[in-house]
Amino acid sequence: MKKMQSFRSLGRKVQQGFTLVELAIVLAVIGLIIGAVAIAKDVQRNAEYQKAINKFAYQWKMAYDQYYQRTGGVVGDCQQAPTYMVDGSETTVTGAGAGGGAACTRAGSMSVPGIPASFTGRGSKICAGQGYAADTVGQGDRALAGLNLRDLMTRAGVRMPPGRGEGHEDRFLYIDSNGNPAELQVCFQFNDAGVASGAGNVMVIRGLTPDLARYMDQVIDGKPDSREGRFRIQGRPAQTSTATEANGPGTQWEANNTEGVAINVGGAGSTQMNTSNTRQVVVNAPGNAGGTATGRTYDEDQVILLTAHWIMEQ
Repeated sequence: MKKMQSFRSLGRKVQQGFTLVELAIVLAVIGLIIGAVAIAKDVQRNAEYQKAINKFAYQWKMAYDQYYQRTGGVVGDCQQAPTYMVDGSETTVTGAGAGGGAACTRAGSMSVPGIPASFTGRGSKICAGQGYAADTVGQGDRALAGLNLRDLMTRAGVRMPPGRGEGHEDRFLYIDSNGNPAELQVCFQFNDAGVASGAGNVMVIRGLTPDLARYMDQVIDGKPDSREGRFRIQGRPAQTSTATEANGPGTQWEANNTEGVAINVGGAGSTQMNTSNTRQVVVNAPGNAGGTATGRTYDEDQVILLTAHWIMEQ
């Protein structure tokens, strides 16, 4: 009889489930694993962002500076009669006799000052190919210059970043926050005085997600402000003349990673308000399938892409 009771008690012990402490430990371990996976994704993305700026954007800035040191002029400028404008060799002097003259010869240019306002045809963008179609990754794209960025660097003996590979040094491939491939492209252009994204010669970086743009802005300027500093969004309206706006805080990068690629940033069909009380607001263009100002959270969407200007020292 005692043996039967001991067997029954043993059976009851075998049938017992996990204790609350054991369940808590299991759940804690599962939580740690999930957290580690999420952190690993963030670490991987941050490492990719660091590579984009250190191995690509910064190296292109070094290549631009090296070109200036070797040739005595900026990219695409005249060596014998520099204009200090990117693509200056393709401009003409407005006061140079009948119909003007080429900037590099300066024929008859003594009749006008040698400042940008005296040159026509300025402001074209020097790239190594079109890349993204005009105004598809931010509004305000300039026309392509007749010169090729890769050819200019090669002729001057300037070493370019590896980029995507031989012949594609101006491109850099990365993954957006939804896992979709996106491509950066580097160009250079001259901005006239008064251009909100920065006057003078700038590096044009096309194909930035808002997350990557903010990261680069933080590294370059120390704060993610799309309208101030040396790193700015292309097509940003200038500050208004009111004292409140002029002395107010800057403007955040208006797009975010929950917005689809079809959003029209700053162009026809979109609304961008620029007052001290209502900052940049992105509204989906009519007929577009992308996100809206409130954000679309489809994790299969291509994240919206932007264009930024990095102001150069020369």
